Amino acid sequence: MKGLILSGGKGTRLYPLTYTRAKQLIPVANKPVLFRVIEMIRDAGIDEIGIVIGDTGPEIREAVGNGDRWGVKISYIPQDAPLGLAHAVKISRDFLGDDRFVMFLGDNVIEGGISPLIEQFATSEWNGQIVLKEVPDPQHFGVAELDGDGRIKQLIEKPEDPPSNLALVGIYMFDSNVFEAVDAIKPSWRGELEITDAIQWLVAHDEYRVYPYVHKGWWIDTGKPTDMLDANAFVLEELTPRIEGTVDAESLVDHRVTVEAGAEIVNSIVRGPSIIGKHTRIVNSFVGPFTSIYHDVTVHDSELERCIVLEHSQIVNVSSRLQDCIIGRYASIEQNGRKPKALRMNLGDYSKLWLP
Repeated sequence: MKGLILSGGKGTRLYPLTYTRAKQLIPVANKPVLFRVIEMIRDAGIDEIGIVIGDTGPEIREAVGNGDRWGVKISYIPQDAPLGLAHAVKISRDFLGDDRFVMFLGDNVIEGGISPLIEQFATSEWNGQIVLKEVPDPQHFGVAELDGDGRIKQLIEKPEDPPSNLALVGIYMFDSNVFEAVDAIKPSWRGELEITDAIQWLVAHDEYRVYPYVHKGWWIDTGKPTDMLDANAFVLEELTPRIEGTVDAESLVDHRVTVEAGAEIVNSIVRGPSIIGKHTRIVNSFVGPFTSIYHDVTVHDSELERCIVLEHSQIVNVSSRLQDCIIGRYASIEQNGRKPKALRMNLGDYSKLWLP
C-alpha cells in the first residue's frame, strides 16, 4: 500500500497564524500536525507517501524533505488550485499506480494509530473503507447514512439537514477502482470534485464494496484555533513525560511535564500535562496545564495556561494570566508599569484581542 496526504489549502480559519505558515505545520504538543500524520502512516507499515501540496508547497517541502528522518520516501504532487479531495486523488494517479492506498488529511489529529485499519484493508477484497465519527455538528462535514445492517446507504457533503451524526473523519482507503469513480463525477456547487460523490458512486454500483468504520476515540479537525487548543490538550495527555533540560531547586515541575533538551526552568511552577521546548527559558513564571511552549521561547514573570506558544516568542512581565491563547512565531508580549497606562500594540490582519 501507499500513503497519500493532502496538505494544500490556505487555512483561512486559522488566520493570522496561517498568513505566514502552512496550517499543517502548526504544532500540537510541540510537533507539527503533518509530522504526526506521516508517523501514523509509517507506523502502519507504509513507506511510500505522496503529499499533495498547494500554495504553501515550498514551506512543506522544506519542513518535510525527502522523508529520511522517518525512514520513508516522500513524493510531492502539486495541485494548482484547491479543486476538491477527489481532484487530489485524480492528479495523484501516476504516483499511486494500481496500488491500494490510504488517504489522510494533513490537518487531522486522531487518537490511536491506523495500523489495524490498514492491515484489515490491505488483506481484504474491499474496494474502499471510510472512517466515521459521531459529531455534534454534522452539517459542517461530509456525512454518512448507514442502513439497518450498518452498510453505507448514502454520503452527503455538508448537508443542511444531516441524515445522521456520522462525519467522515478524513481517513479513506481505496483500491484503483476509485479512479473510475473520480473520472465519473462532476464538480459540486462549490466547484470541487467531492470525495463524498466519488465514494457514493462506488456505493451505487453493486460490483464495488465500501465499508464504514466508526471511530470511538477522539478526533479533531484542526481548522480553527479552538480546535488546535483541543487537539493540543488531547495529545499532551498521551505523551510520556521526560526531563531532558534543567530545572532548578526553586522550581516545582510536576510528573506530567516534558522539558526538552536545552530548556531551563528557573524559580517557576510548571503543571502538566504540558511541554517546554528546546532552549526555552521559563523564569519566575507559572505555566499551567495543557500548555505547549515551542523552541527558543522566553517566558519571564508571566503566567500561561492552556496555550500554544510558537518558536522565538517572548512573554515578559505580563501581570494578567494568558489563557486559551495561540501565540505565533517571533511574537512579543510585554507589559511595563510606566504611567500613563495605555495599550500599545501592532496587530496583523484578522487578529483577535480580548482585554480583561
